[in-house]
Amino acid sequence: MQKDSLEVCYEKAKEVIKACSTPYGLFASGAKDGYNAVWSRDSMISMIGASVSSDKSFREVFKQSIITLCENQGKNGQIPNCVDKFADRKPHVDFKTIDSTLWYIIGNYIYSKRYKDDSLIKAGRNSIDKALFWLSCQDPGEVGMLGQLPTSDWQDAFPHKYGYTINTQALYYKVLTLTNDTESAKKLKSMVNTDQDDSLWNGKFYNAYRWKNHNQYKEIGPWFDSLGNVLAIVFDLADKEQAEKILSYIKKNKINEPYPLRAIYPPIKPGDHDWQDYYLDCLAGTPNQYLNGGIWGFIGSFYILALIKLGKLSEAKKELTKLAERNLAGNFPEWTSPVDKKSYGAMQAWGAGMYILAYESYKKGKVLL
Repeated sequence: MQKDSLEVCYEKAKEVIKACSTPYGLFASGAKDGYNAVWSRDSMISMIGASVSSDKSFREVFKQSIITLCENQGKNGQIPNCVDKFADRKPHVDFKTIDSTLWYIIGNYIYSKRYKDDSLIKAGRNSIDKALFWLSCQDPGEVGMLGQLPTSDWQDAFPHKYGYTINTQALYYKVLTLTNDTESAKKLKSMVNTDQDDSLWNGKFYNAYRWKNHNQYKEIGPWFDSLGNVLAIVFDLADKEQAEKILSYIKKNKINEPYPLRAIYPPIKPGDHDWQDYYLDCLAGTPNQYLNGGIWGFIGSFYILALIKLGKLSEAKKELTKLAERNLAGNFPEWTSPVDKKSYGAMQAWGAGMYILAYESYKKGKVLL
């Protein structure tokens, strides 16, 4: 019997993960000219997804990715953005991110859950505690929310958001629930959703970021940050009513077209309030390209998880089918233009790993996290 596109894409996704697997951990890309280093967010997101597969080889690369990040942890507890010691380039370790530490902690706990193996958490208890302490020091307002510098999460070249961002708060909420810090999790949820001065919820979705208020002037990024919003659903920061509104906003504005999901909406153009001239120094300087409204498959998979979480299985299958078409056409590209469907980059680990999670979750009818 001939396999359907969903299953074909699933098998191809596992091949991509294997191509990205190394003795040092998971590289971000398996392409010849790809990202041949261990990135915290890429490796953790990829393996959180791929580890739902029955493929036994994935366990070791997940484990080694965690070990590599742990061995290169900063003295104050920060987890590296990238450990680049395995290519012809001069060996170096990059930091300057906040989500790397968050994904690292999440990865540790998901590994333990997936494989019923708490040996890494026990051996790395000091590392996790240091990482949690470092995160606690990123609370500039002493209100239980993490603050960040501009371009210090996965959107490292664009856009210019800072202070309290929805992506970081959603990740932190997941960290707090995994570590059973229920009091802090409850406070964070209240702050993000209802606080008069710092809430990110705008009635339709979560604003990309918010910082200080200056009487009638407010520092707010009012665009739709796709990853942050769908993570808020998947990680339970948003309640059911909020989740429905977020998904409705995506559908109404066709943020899931032609494939799921555009990184932000609407794209930021020269002359807009949120425009910065340095955007011209990267691909995001062009609207609907790269981070500026380009389509990222790993975010699309989180979107599918959000649909499954709310019981929208028929919609989830529709989006999974579209995502499979995109992944197969571009060999798991880094990003795709929503204008002409042209894809850039190939064999991206997080696109493959998250497709595996979306596929398996759809087959089981529940989010496997």
